[in-house]
Amino acid sequence: MGNMELTGEMKNTAAGDAPGAPEREVAVVASDAPEQQPAGTPDTPDALERELASSAPGDATRPTVIVMHASVGSGHRSAANAVAQALELLRDDPPLRDGVPCPEDLNVEVLDVLDFGRMRMNGDKMASMFTGPTRPIYDLTWRYTLTGRLLWAGGTAWSRIMFPRFTERVRKAKPLAIVCTHITAANVAVGARMITGQSFPIVCVPTDYETEGMWPHLHSDLFCVANESMAETLRPRKVPEERITITGIPARPAFRKTYDKAAGREKFGLPQDKRIVLALAGAYLPTPYVRFREALDKMLPYLHRFKNTHLVIVAGADAEYAAHLRRECEDLGILNATVLEYVEGMAELMAASDLVICKPGGLTVTECLCAKAPMILLGRAYGQENINVRMLTSLGAALHVTTARELVGAMGHVDANPAIVEAMLTQGSFLRRPNAAIDIARNALRLAAAEPSTDARMRKKHFLHFYWGHTPAHIR
Repeated sequence: MGNMELTGEMKNTAAGDAPGAPEREVAVVASDAPEQQPAGTPDTPDALERELASSAPGDATRPTVIVMHASVGSGHRSAANAVAQALELLRDDPPLRDGVPCPEDLNVEVLDVLDFGRMRMNGDKMASMFTGPTRPIYDLTWRYTLTGRLLWAGGTAWSRIMFPRFTERVRKAKPLAIVCTHITAANVAVGARMITGQSFPIVCVPTDYETEGMWPHLHSDLFCVANESMAETLRPRKVPEERITITGIPARPAFRKTYDKAAGREKFGLPQDKRIVLALAGAYLPTPYVRFREALDKMLPYLHRFKNTHLVIVAGADAEYAAHLRRECEDLGILNATVLEYVEGMAELMAASDLVICKPGGLTVTECLCAKAPMILLGRAYGQENINVRMLTSLGAALHVTTARELVGAMGHVDANPAIVEAMLTQGSFLRRPNAAIDIARNALRLAAAEPSTDARMRKKHFLHFYWGHTPAHIR
């Protein structure tokens, strides 16, 4: 790892420190190691297919923007696709650019950083690790690094050890910019830029309503965040104001549209004269939804109580779970429920609903906000989901329940006080940013066209770079 160097620098005091007291910034910097050659081979036919797709660079003669995610769940992928579609839309629709320069032949690549790893990592299994007994540990380590003041700036460590193939991809592609919707992708992009000596901007797009301590803070050109609370977190981490912009979380293009509620209900065969409550129980990863589905099952026998409510449960591609729900409804004699499997037009279905029961994932709640669908957030929340819950409930944009009993009580509360739904809808409007993907794409193109940063600290090469931040804005 080379020689370890410890440097110190006197800085102004942070909010909460003693007035006039100097603060000492400590940066732990390890000297860079010799570059390693790409390695690693696929071990399954599916892996070979991904290998070929990820190793083959796009058209090197065309200006390229890379949008990176990590396949840890579906939210990061969905956000990356939304940004990529927005970039293509700006390329093909010049008036939409709003004066932002964009190459007419722009090439947009969406890449999964895990496809470039020296070791094959299954992101879906990694995500499921945080849904069992390890959840409290994940919750403790997610929000801040160590005490909340020892932070990660960015370095080449991951790129050299785990992702040399991506560095080679960057060396050949010479991208105009890289947009990252996952923390691993952002760190690998920063490392690749350091190693190759290129000057493209890196745009970080956290897909929840808070930022982890391990984002590459000091070496990112821009953070596109959901709200001012996230900006308050970045400032004590010494991210300059000009590198923070509030865009919202990018949702799919369908969520930028406006839908007629009556037409949507007719399309999905739902009653026009009832309160439509939509339960999103379909799961790309089934494990995190085990408790969610158990709570819905326990709530079903009480659905008779709510005469003015019609429950719609989306089971997704899980035909076995959909059949189970239909049997339960038939056995219980429930007439005010509809079970749907995979739904084309989810944005329109959400817009046709009055209330959505869902898990507090960042992309899910963002899509509900864009569709103007108030939420009941179901389940114990850890890590970033805990932050999402606290943010939405503190603003009055959602209700949070953890058990089937609480869910029945919340539905009864809404049934007796319909104005609650309207109030949540009004409060949610303060967070609604359906054009987030377009705004992020514009920012990325604007940075790509600008002169490269002259901040030497931002372009300096480090193998490992930790630093002291100010007092965290949000203490647990």
